[in-house]
Amino acid sequence: MTATAPVTTSFGLPGGALIAGEWQTGRLTFGVSDPHDGAPVGWVARNDAADVDAAVGAVARAAAEPWPLWQRREALDEAARLVRDELPWLSGIISAEGSKTIAEAEQEVRRCAETLRLSAAASTVLRGEVLEFDDSDRGAGKRGWFVRAPLGVVAAITPFNDPLNLVAHKVGPALVAGNGVVVKPADATPHSALALAELLLRAGVPSARIAVVCGDAETGNALVTHPGVDAVSFTGGPVTAARIAAAAGPRKLLMELGGNNPVIVTGTADLDAAAGAIVAGAFGCAGQNCLSVQRVYADASIHDGLLTRIVAGTRALKVGPKTDRATDVGPMIGEAAAARVEALVDAALAGGARAHTGARRDGAYYHPTVLTEVPPDAAVLVREVFGPVVTVVPVESAEHAIAAANSAQALQAGIFTGVLDEALSTADRLHAGAVVVNGTSDVRIDSMPFGGFKSSGIGREGVRFAVEAMSEPRCTIIAGGTPLQATVNRTQ
Repeated sequence: MTATAPVTTSFGLPGGALIAGEWQTGRLTFGVSDPHDGAPVGWVARNDAADVDAAVGAVARAAAEPWPLWQRREALDEAARLVRDELPWLSGIISAEGSKTIAEAEQEVRRCAETLRLSAAASTVLRGEVLEFDDSDRGAGKRGWFVRAPLGVVAAITPFNDPLNLVAHKVGPALVAGNGVVVKPADATPHSALALAELLLRAGVPSARIAVVCGDAETGNALVTHPGVDAVSFTGGPVTAARIAAAAGPRKLLMELGGNNPVIVTGTADLDAAAGAIVAGAFGCAGQNCLSVQRVYADASIHDGLLTRIVAGTRALKVGPKTDRATDVGPMIGEAAAARVEALVDAALAGGARAHTGARRDGAYYHPTVLTEVPPDAAVLVREVFGPVVTVVPVESAEHAIAAANSAQALQAGIFTGVLDEALSTADRLHAGAVVVNGTSDVRIDSMPFGGFKSSGIGREGVRFAVEAMSEPRCTIIAGGTPLQATVNRTQ
């Protein structure tokens, strides 16, 4: 959107960016629209390189100041309480500017509160150890220990599909570890991040220790290339990730990049349970989920029965406005996103695939689509679609299913079976960050180590593991030699 923006801020927020502890209330020229119909919903700042420099500098100075661990923990606990209390406000923002239904938005708010609570509890990760120097002849006479120290300034680049909870997954661990954070939210959904920042300040986070800069790729590039940034935490696609890695240079990178997630259904599976979970996992959030089910490999003996159930469940979904609580699938994040999915499906159909339902676009809405007979090299089978499309493929054996599942990069995977040994042996052989037994790839507990292998990402999220990634061991070594005398405080 390009137009002259009003001076007033959106959704009752105090400003359209947060820089150096101050809310920006002027120059709100970056428009945000509702993907349902393109109507404007608000305005935020379009921050430039000078704004980013001011934000990073202020956060770096704030991060150098003492902030005791107990205060960090209490602030995050209080923020979790405030998020729960503000559920109607936050879910309204998520649904208005994004593509989630109101029910999906409410669930995200609950998860955000849990992520902040877990972040507070992860303060226990920040412990050190005594170093056993006498285990080496070179360590004779030396004593030492290490503690976990913060990195400094973390740049958090967050996506549109979980615009509140995925901000919390970066900000919560970074803050409890003692860092400062500069958030650059997705340009389609910036208000959710601004709302969370407002609640964090209200909860007691020092005002300059967190910043939110808004805008497009130019703003993001200014942030990831800033010399004052010590680490970049990014969630998004591999193409953008490659650009960030090249631009950021030699500094710590944490990346979650998604994949084309498979589910295997064996001949001993409960077909009703499998079909229900596949429909929910493929089409929740209009398929715009890094854990979305994209490929189903069904044993040939049960393929037809499973397909019938999946198609029936998909046809029963209601596509419609996000504000209608009866809606199951809302719009994609914009018409361009829906057109991209349309092109992928059309290419598969041109190659001989068959659509059993869906395969139709209405503006930003793409109707949930079930495909079969897809050519093995079709994009819907080898790339992340990030839309409401699932492909069902018959397989003749467990070996065939595992090989097919591993043929494309996956973040997570699922297997439905009634045999424990089959579940465990398959899980051991799937190339994915997690394998869900009798569930789909679309399972994430916010405390688990979350991420994948190869191009699925770098490092792990999941609160405790993110705290470890956003801190480093710092050693103190007493070399011996000159005696040290303790300072005695004689004040009574």
